[in-house]
Formats: sequence, structure tokens, C-alpha cells
Amino acid sequence: MPSRLASAAAAALCSGLLAGTATGGITLLAPQAGLAQEAPVPFSAVRALNLARNTAIQTNGGLAVYRPAQCMYETANAGNQCLISSTSDGYEFRFLGGAPGWQQLNLAPTVETEIRISSDGRTVLGVDYNGAPR
Repeated sequence: MPSRLASAAAAALCSGLLAGTATGGITLLAPQAGLAQEAPVPFSAVRALNLARNTAIQTNGGLAVYRPAQCMYETANAGNQCLISSTSDGYEFRFLGGAPGWQQLNLAPTVETEIRISSDGRTVLGVDYNGAPR
């Protein structure tokens, strides 16, 4: 029974609900209600981001020669700089790309892609631009 209590205390400590004291006692803490939580990203937005990224990779010759900007590997929430618009008509992404490692090596991008994806994230509605950075 003591090991169950210790396991429960360890789990609570890891979740931030308990804190140890210098004397070995345990203090109960209130959950941190003030932390802002982002709304969950819809699955359609995740699918749209993945489809847009993979379409650009295929269009530009594959991963051996092309990598899209890092923002195309991040979440599809409203703060993503590659997400230009998200409406009931679908998603629009605009992002740069280049040779593998271009961002890490601070090289200039060689391609800019603008692509529209359906609102369910399953269909490419159009590649509006895929060429030299504008």
C-alpha cells in the first residue's frame, strides 16, 4: 500500500499539484488556472498543412533537393506565419523553400509557393504560385 501512495504522490508532483518542502513534508498546490491554453487545432488544419507541404515537396523535386520553410513543419494554428488565410472556403498557405539546410545555413530561399487547400484538408484547390521568391 505505501508504494501505491508513493506512486500517486510522484504522479501528482510531476503534474505540478504537489511540492516537496525542505523538511520532507508535502504541500498541496492549486492548479495553475492562469495559464492560457490554445484552442485545439482542427484535424482539417493539420491535414491541410501536411498536404500543402507535401505537394510543394513533390512539385519542387522531392526532399533530396528541396525543403519548405520551417513554418510548414509547425502546427497549423492561427499563429503560423505560413497560413495566410483559413476560411470556410479552405486554407491558403504562402511559404519559401530552397535546398536542404537553406534556413539553417542562412542561405537565400530559391522558391516561393502559394497553395490553396480545401476546408476539409484533403484536396489541393490550386497552386497559385510556385516560382522565384517575389
